[in-house]
Amino acid sequence: MAKLSQEDLLAQFEEMTLIELSEFVKAFEEKFDVTAAAAVAVAGPAVPGAPAEAVEEKDEFDVILTGAGEKKIQVIKVVRELTSLGLKEAKDLVDGTPKPVLEKVNKEAADKAAEALKGAGASVEVK
Repeated sequence: MAKLSQEDLLAQFEEMTLIELSEFVKAFEEKFDVTAAAAVAVAGPAVPGAPAEAVEEKDEFDVILTGAGEKKIQVIKVVRELTSLGLKEAKDLVDGTPKPVLEKVNKEAADKAAEALKGAGASVEVK
């Protein structure tokens, strides 16, 4: 089999529908035992002997969905927009409240997510 260039592969992907591309990604993940999740930056360990700050400002927040409210479908749509979850996974998250929607995000992202969820009728807690 001739080796395809990166441009050839991208041209093939452009011709695929979203459903076909989604099925391809699932098959790729199964074949090579990998996941196509977005990479998350990991902070390095603290330097030994470095003085700890007296008052440490919190820079990572968790957005926790505590209730779906009356507009459950709208909340599921917002959860899908905020995360990379599929429909079933987002519905399961909303049904299983209280559950974290976003974890270890900055203050601005946490506030935006909380506002979007509250706007859809959900009750949200930011920790």
